[in-house]
Amino acid sequence: MLDLANVVPWGRSLKEYQAMFELSNDDLNKKILGCGDGPASFNAEATEVGCQVISCDPVYQFKVAEVRHRIGEVYPEIMAKMQQAADSYVWDSFNSVEHLGEVRMEAMSRFLSDFDAGYQQGRYVSASLPMLPFSDSKFDLALCSHFLFLYSDHLDRAAHLASMRELCRVASEVRVFPVVSLDGKTSKHLDSVMAGLSADGIAVSLQPVSYRFQKGATEMLVAKSA
Repeated sequence: MLDLANVVPWGRSLKEYQAMFELSNDDLNKKILGCGDGPASFNAEATEVGCQVISCDPVYQFKVAEVRHRIGEVYPEIMAKMQQAADSYVWDSFNSVEHLGEVRMEAMSRFLSDFDAGYQQGRYVSASLPMLPFSDSKFDLALCSHFLFLYSDHLDRAAHLASMRELCRVASEVRVFPVVSLDGKTSKHLDSVMAGLSADGIAVSLQPVSYRFQKGATEMLVAKSA
């Protein structure tokens, strides 16, 4: 059972997803899984413009009021840490740490407003890697942001490979961003995970993305099942 006290909610927008994953209009017409979306507004915004998106995250087991309370609890801590680590980021899309905070809070507010209806509609599913409750090839495209590779010191190679294999099971194409860890350096697991997927017959490549925020995070991993 996930303890909400260990969760640090931080939500990103549809616009950010489009830049992180180089999502084209054709991509947005596909059946999409957002894995580890947390309190992102991606699902709410994409659904509003007619996209078919399901988001999964273990935080969806909690009620809106609980998540809202947790956001309010950790927001000042996150902002203080961002201020301290400001030199690790590229401040082009955001004018300042305060501007970043406003964008994040707006995304999380949209998520909170959408969550109850979305949960009832099956758009938000409480689940976590490496075991997802979806049938084989249910999705055309799976997106995973700021989880795999970023936390390379917390998740070992085996967990990364198992998670990637599971994403490739449920979707014909998987995109993961970023492929650097928290220190801004390429994940120590990336090469071996790519080799493992290649051995499974999955086509893997690194593709440039237009999104710029964490220094060093300029590429996504793309995995396509044959």
